[in-house]
Order: sequence, then C-alpha cells, then structure tokens
Amino acid sequence: MDFDHDLLIQTYLAEAEEQLVRMEESLVLLETQPENKEMIEILFRAAHTLKGNASTTGFMRVAEFAHGLEDVLQQLRKGTRVAESRLITLLLRAVDFLRRVVPEYAAGTDESLLGDEKLFKQLTGLKLDEIDEKETSLTASGSEARGGKFERREDEAREGVYRNKTLRVDLDKLDRLLNLAGEITIARGRFSQILEERAGKLGQEVLEANTATDALFLELQEEIMKIRMVPVGPMFRQLIRTVRDVALAHGKTARLVIEGGEVEVDTAMIELLKDPIAHMIRNALDHGIESPEIRAEKQKDPCGQLILRAFHDSGNVVIQLMDDGSGFNRKRIIEKAVSKGLISESQKLSNAEVYSFIFMPGFSTSETVTDLSGRGVGMDVVKRNIEALRGSIEIDSQEEKGSALTIRLPLTLAIIDGFAVGVGKETYIIPIENVIECVDLTQQNRRDRDGQNIINLREKVLPYFYLRENFGLGGEALGRESIVVVKNQDRLAGIVVDTLFGENQVVIKPLGKFFQGLPGVSGSTILGNGKVALILDIPALIRDAAGKQTRMADQLV
Repeated sequence: MDFDHDLLIQTYLAEAEEQLVRMEESLVLLETQPENKEMIEILFRAAHTLKGNASTTGFMRVAEFAHGLEDVLQQLRKGTRVAESRLITLLLRAVDFLRRVVPEYAAGTDESLLGDEKLFKQLTGLKLDEIDEKETSLTASGSEARGGKFERREDEAREGVYRNKTLRVDLDKLDRLLNLAGEITIARGRFSQILEERAGKLGQEVLEANTATDALFLELQEEIMKIRMVPVGPMFRQLIRTVRDVALAHGKTARLVIEGGEVEVDTAMIELLKDPIAHMIRNALDHGIESPEIRAEKQKDPCGQLILRAFHDSGNVVIQLMDDGSGFNRKRIIEKAVSKGLISESQKLSNAEVYSFIFMPGFSTSETVTDLSGRGVGMDVVKRNIEALRGSIEIDSQEEKGSALTIRLPLTLAIIDGFAVGVGKETYIIPIENVIECVDLTQQNRRDRDGQNIINLREKVLPYFYLRENFGLGGEALGRESIVVVKNQDRLAGIVVDTLFGENQVVIKPLGKFFQGLPGVSGSTILGNGKVALILDIPALIRDAAGKQTRMADQLV
C-alpha cells in the first residue's frame, strides 16, 4: 500500500505540472486573443482536472483553490467576464501559487501553513483593482520554479510510471548506457584494427562477421542516441511567460511565437540552452522591441513579436530568435568600437564584423543601465556558453525592421564525427563539421605578409598556423606537411599538421579538472590503439591565431 500511495503522489505531481504549464501558456495567449474560446476551454479543463486530482489525492486546500480558478474561468466561458490584462495577471499568479505549494503539500507540509489568503480573496472576489500588473512574478515563471521541487519529485517518479506506452527512465541510467556504448566503440575500434593487421591470416567469414557486428552496433548506438533526444518545444514554451512578464514590467507588450517545437536535441543540451536563450530574449525586449507608443508612430503593431524557431540543417540543429523591433544600430556600434580603440574611424567593416563586437566582454551601446542590460555583461557569456556546446552564434539585423540571432549546434554532445591528424607522436581530432578541405603546404604556396603566415588558396588569402607551435610540442616535421582548412562561422584558417589519418567517429570524454580551461582543447577521446587524443576547439584556436597575428603586425609597425 505504501508503494501504491507513493506512486499515486508521484503521478499526481507529474500531471499537475503538465496542467499548470498548459494553463500558463494558454493564459499568455489569451491575453493577446481575449475572444479565443478554444483557449478558455483548455484553461477550464485544466483547472477542472487539477481540482479533481487534488480531491482524489486528499489535497483539499489545492482542490478549493482550483475550484476558485474554475469559477472564474466559467465566467469567461459564459461571456460574463472579459479576459482583460489584470484578470490574466491574477490567474497567472494563481498558477505560480499552485506551482509553489503543490510539491510542499505532497512532501507532507500542513496545508493550513501554506495558504495565500490575499490571493485567494482576490481570486474568489475578483478584486482586480488590487492587482498591480507590473508586479510580475518573474522568478516563479523562470527556471527556478521549474527546476525546483516539481522537477525533483518528477525525478523520483521517472522509474515505473507508465503513460501512453512510454516509460520515464532515470537520466543517470541513460548516461550509463551511453558510456557503455562509448566504451564498446573504443573496444570495437581496437578489435577492427587487429583484424586489419592480420587480415591475411584470417578467413573471409571472420571479416564478414566483424563487418555485420559493426553494422548492428552502429544501429544500437543510434537508437541509444535517439532515446536521449527530446523536443525543444517544452523548453521554448517556458519562455512564453518570460516574454510577457519582462515586457509588461518595462512598459512594453510583446508575444512569443514558437516554430519547430518538435525538433529534437540531446537532453543534456536542453538545460545548457535555457540561460543563453533567455538572455537573448531579454536583450531583444530591452534593445529591440520599442514601446507601444513608438511602435504606433512607426506604423507597427503596438505589440512586438518575437519568433523562436528550431530546424535541422546539414546535420546540425539551428535555433533562431527573431524580433520585429528597431534592430541593432550599426552606426552606434562602430562609434563605440572606435571610442574603445578597437578599430579606426576609416576602417571598413562588413555587417558580420560590426555585429561581432556585440559579443565582446564589456561592450554595450546602451546609454542607461537597467535591470536587463547596459552593464556590458551578457552577450559575451551567451557566446561562450554556445561555443562550449560546440556551437556558433551570429547576428543579422536591419535597422527599424528587426534582428535575427542564429545558433547552430551539433545534434549530440556525446559522439562526433572527427578528422584525425598527427603532429609528431601525438594525435588530435578536428570536428568534421569544421573541416573544409586539406591541401599540401609547399614552398611554392607559402607566403609571408607582415609577419603573418598565409597561402594563396585559389586566388584567396588563407592565414595558417602550426599546431606544433601552438601547443609547444617542439621538434620539426620529418616529411611533407599538410594544411587542414577549417571554418568557424565566416572565418577560414589553416592548421599545419604532419599527418592526415582520416575521418572516424569518436566518443567524447570530458577533461579532468587539471586540464579544464586548456586553450584550444574541448575534450578528449580514446583511440582504437588505446591512446588518448585531444579534441580541438576550432573557434578558440582561430581566435587565438588571429590575436597572435594582429599582435605581430602591430610590433612590425
């Protein structure tokens, strides 16, 4: 009986959170579409389900509160009340209250100690004149509330709860399963290498059996990766409330439109994306979206629009945040860069080069400091966090029309397709997504311009650097050297190596604490021969090489 009761509570918590999320999303949408009958019906059914489940579980205070919600929504259904902004604010606070107290009740806290009498009276008496719309509950609608006790209780319920032919599985078990698959990959690589070395002494049947086993294992590994994939929609929808509350608190109105919510990414990536995307949204609301009065003067919809979109492209996941605000002020960015000594007044820059200043630490064009921005802290952290996921971010903007920030990410953080290269006795892995091509480094194509290493690649100048020098390996190449042409966003560079081993799939192993933060390295892997190879951080290497070449050029002037 104890087990059955615990399972009942766990299931109730998971379903209650689903209903509250559904209510929050519907309320934000209803605020912009007060006559939307479908949204009202969804809200009423959610409140009714909350009341019924709470009564069944014995949480009478929750049932009473949900009944008050149901009464208000019934008035909306009948048309005796209108979904005005103050009423929406009150209902959102009611959702926040339930999100906070339901896990407390489930944990055994006395219900009488957790009541919000003022909120309950406002709800049942509909005292909207006491509601200050700008006093939004940002914390309750953000990651803290969703990462709190609901999440912990749901973690406890991950094992053994069946719903719609699905099974909630402890994430640690999935991680262990993936680690085992990685270890098998390494062992398989070693075994295949031995078979290749002794191919002449083995029968054809043995080699064919090994090939068939490899195919089965690759299929198993792919299925394990699919289990770890989750849709971005739930995380995106959490931000609907954030947009509404942040805009309202700063005298603006804005709505968030979500596209491609069914696109899936590695579950480990979801948590790491929340903060960067939330900051991008806050930045758009502060710098991009204008006040309703200014938008009206510009003949725009007084309610600003943000579009959060996800889609697949060339084996990557792309996430875009677009707004219809004022866009980035190119002239002001250049003026700020000149004042900080980053460029000269006469220097000609492309749009991509201009907007790249936005990601520099301490760079801000805001003339005033607000709780959202103006301190020059934020977008540099966003870029760092995205690159830590082996991703990239870029800006496109049109003044008075809006901006678009595009994040490009790998499908998974656990396994990558890499290109193995050798320098001396060491092997390094370059993510294949960064590799463009390989060319020989000969005396004929070497150039030197103001102390910078360059080659002429099909009538275009390509800067390059020696991996040997970058990591201080010492020694000299004994034979022909090659250049691996790599790309990060719109920047190309060449990496000089001794040997090209070719493409292979590698399992990413995290670096130990001693090696964390090592410049130019993002992780490690174990090769088929048992040796450790470092995985190169291409964006960091290109930035570092560009900085060194700039300093060398300055010294020559």
